[in-house]
Amino acid sequence: MPVIQFKDACFAYTPGAPVLDHVNFEVKDGEFLGLIGPNGGGKTTLLKLLLGVLKPDSGQVLVLGRPAHSLGRDRRLLGYVPQDVLMPKQFPATVFDVALMGTYATLGLFKSPGKAERDAAYEALDHVGLKGFEDRPASNLSGGQQQRLSIARALVARPKLLLLDEPTSGLDTGGQSQLFAMLKELRALYELTVVMVSHDVTSLAHYANQLACLNRTLHWHDRSELISEAVLRKVYDCELDAFFIQHREHLREFHGDTSPAGHAHGPHCNH
Repeated sequence: MPVIQFKDACFAYTPGAPVLDHVNFEVKDGEFLGLIGPNGGGKTTLLKLLLGVLKPDSGQVLVLGRPAHSLGRDRRLLGYVPQDVLMPKQFPATVFDVALMGTYATLGLFKSPGKAERDAAYEALDHVGLKGFEDRPASNLSGGQQQRLSIARALVARPKLLLLDEPTSGLDTGGQSQLFAMLKELRALYELTVVMVSHDVTSLAHYANQLACLNRTLHWHDRSELISEAVLRKVYDCELDAFFIQHREHLREFHGDTSPAGHAHGPHCNH
């Protein structure tokens, strides 16, 4: 059974303005799906549908064979790493406290973490390279270390599916490479299925075994090697076309140009 299934799923925040339009795909157990596309293309919305935070307007979004919005306590089987993981300087929790927060969904209300949960937190911190940092204030960590801590927190409950939203943003090239290498090890250790949103196409093409381009609709590729300049232009340049068309119209109005808009020149991508 696939871990993720999108079946003709549509979603719009505003009627008549679809963010996702008849999206179909599935991700099997143990696979790593890289998700790319322009800003506003629907990538974060897709993750929210997987988390059950949003419900599709039509079609289905299934996780582990069930509608994502009705997983209930089984939502603990989904680990999530948001784009913004930086903590305010006054945040009082230690690194270990933050990692242990990942057990709360498993324990439920009014239950305190026991030895098993604490051991899982220590183990996760060790796996992400933060062993020895347990007693430090979490807010004192570097950006890259806080990103690793966020991943550790997501892993403590032993999820089956790990969702990451732009985890390499703000990291330098070395930090990005280290993060991808770490995720490769964690996939094997925790037997994870991974979905990652990222603009780091080069690394995704190297580490992901499947890659999809999302810009309201989905361009699906079963092998990441198929991502080429032509495919990337199809996804990204169409957004660029819209910018140049709008910019061109503004220039025509400013100069009082009454010639047909089609006579102007600018980049264009073929569909």
